[in-house]
Amino acid sequence: MAAEPKTEPRPEILAAFEAAEGFMPRGEGLALYAAATRAAALGLPLLEVGTYCGRSTILLADAARQAGVSAITVDHHRGSEEQQPGWEYHDPRTVDPEVGLMDTLPAFRRTLHRAGLEEHVIAVVGRSPQVAKVWGGSLGLVFIDGGHTDEHATADYEGWAPHVAEGGLLVIHDVFPDPVDIMTGQAPYRVYLRALASGAFTEVSAVDSLRVLRRTGAGI
Repeated sequence: MAAEPKTEPRPEILAAFEAAEGFMPRGEGLALYAAATRAAALGLPLLEVGTYCGRSTILLADAARQAGVSAITVDHHRGSEEQQPGWEYHDPRTVDPEVGLMDTLPAFRRTLHRAGLEEHVIAVVGRSPQVAKVWGGSLGLVFIDGGHTDEHATADYEGWAPHVAEGGLLVIHDVFPDPVDIMTGQAPYRVYLRALASGAFTEVSAVDSLRVLRRTGAGI
């Protein structure tokens, strides 16, 4: 009989997660890891939209490693709206001095190298809707954590949610029902409501701003 997947990361993985640049707090990270380990048991890849410097990728990659599947992360690495100069979440260290634009790809690669997880991750550098259009396979998990405008969050949902396999998980980050709680808008919350209203997804859990939904039907 196969061993049950661990739903908590090893201490060294949790330490790598906490040391990496990014915005996901520990509690949400643990919830993401638990969801990823369960979804990976389907034997399908785990996909993340919105890589930044790889903080959450560490958790998906370790869950994928445990199950013998791949973690795929999609990002253009130029930063989302709230990470641009003049905004609260901007980090000037991520700006490429030669081109004057953000480039988080080098930091992401260093993050994976330090965690020892490079071989378990496929990094796709590109815009989420363009990648989704050419994606052909089913996924055990889709984690939406990209742009926070309605345009970008909706495009991520419409592009990737149809690829979640029956019984697979759709995970949405930064879901804030109260607009007072968030500086970057409520687009993820509206996407979350749309997923529930579609009849294709059923909520499994909620930890702070992280929502986990299971694919239980068609008609996204």
